Amino acid sequence: MEKVVLGFSGGLDTTYCVKYLTEDKGLEVHSVVVNTGGFSDEELKKIEAHAYALGVKSHTSVDAVKGYYDSIIKYLIFGNVLKNNTYPLSVSAERLSQALHIAAHVKKLGANKVAHGSTGAGNDQVRFDMIFQIMIPGVEILTPIRDLQLSREAEITYLKQKGVQMNFEKAAYSINKGLWGTSVGGKETLQSKGILPESAWPTPMTKEGQQEEMVIGFEKGEIKSVNHKTFTHPTEAIQYIQSIAGAYGIGRDIHVGDTIIGIKGRVGFEAAGPMVILKAHHALEKHVLTKWQLSWKDQLAQFYGNWLHEGQILDPVMRDIEAYLTSAQAQVTGTVSIQLHPYRFQIIGIESDNDLMSAKFGKYGEMNTGWTGDDVRGFTKIFGNQVSIFHQIKESNKK
Repeated sequence: MEKVVLGFSGGLDTTYCVKYLTEDKGLEVHSVVVNTGGFSDEELKKIEAHAYALGVKSHTSVDAVKGYYDSIIKYLIFGNVLKNNTYPLSVSAERLSQALHIAAHVKKLGANKVAHGSTGAGNDQVRFDMIFQIMIPGVEILTPIRDLQLSREAEITYLKQKGVQMNFEKAAYSINKGLWGTSVGGKETLQSKGILPESAWPTPMTKEGQQEEMVIGFEKGEIKSVNHKTFTHPTEAIQYIQSIAGAYGIGRDIHVGDTIIGIKGRVGFEAAGPMVILKAHHALEKHVLTKWQLSWKDQLAQFYGNWLHEGQILDPVMRDIEAYLTSAQAQVTGTVSIQLHPYRFQIIGIESDNDLMSAKFGKYGEMNTGWTGDDVRGFTKIFGNQVSIFHQIKESNKK
């Protein structure tokens, strides 16, 4: 019997894949769940039990949380990356980490087939396919949901006929939870107008009418403390921030983007932790980096985010950009104070020994001792010299 490794989450699509591949195609299915921060130990045990109940030959859980941060998330923070100024690339990033681990599992088992549960309309199919084609060339890629052009309703009907027991009402929404946020897709996101109901959001809003201050400590761009509580690894800090800010309903939004295959798509997401962290990190950078460091960072980070979104994590140019982003974090050390409110937050300010907004060099909008008015007159004359010559010649030629 031929082996196929299936990337498995326990959701509707991958549940369908197990039954289809084992019973309809007669394959030996080896499921693997790659945890990028979206599952608790209890949830992983339930996923394992579910996989075996469906009929898999073996099931493996891979703890990829810290590696996911070290190889991808860290650079999204360094670059303050928000796709279309909105979306923190929650699912985009984790799919690449998952694909790489699934490919490694295929090699380990010596399987000649690999499967994923992506549909034919979204970005994930490209990300998984491309990583597999690069890392495990020659291994056949099976995609039942895409190939059979199945709707979620058709999958549910099939599974009920097979006697599968699961929460099909919950399955009406496609939820992907990870360290860097959670995406939520449903009937409301399949059209250009519509918002998700409160019941669809995985994190309930429990702090209505409350507010509190949060202080995040950064060291060379990485989170080291939250409210003066230190952490051994930034992933722990990210999860801690999420646990506090998520209860305020912060970071909920709907992203409208261009898919890799050229169509528009909408997806809901909640990312309280990432949104607070990115804005706090950016606020600190604006105080400690020079204007040209900030300018080049913005340009490179935008390309990095777009290329990552399109699955190109293995392109060597990504390593080059990561090197620049890392270098630019040398002075990004200090604390950022944030005020949390229901559904929003405000940056109060920063404290850093590297703050370039230092009173001893002059105060914005006030007299200072760093230079004289005559210094500024001379500077502006030289600074605008070439443009002045251009306009003088332009006027002379009119005569």
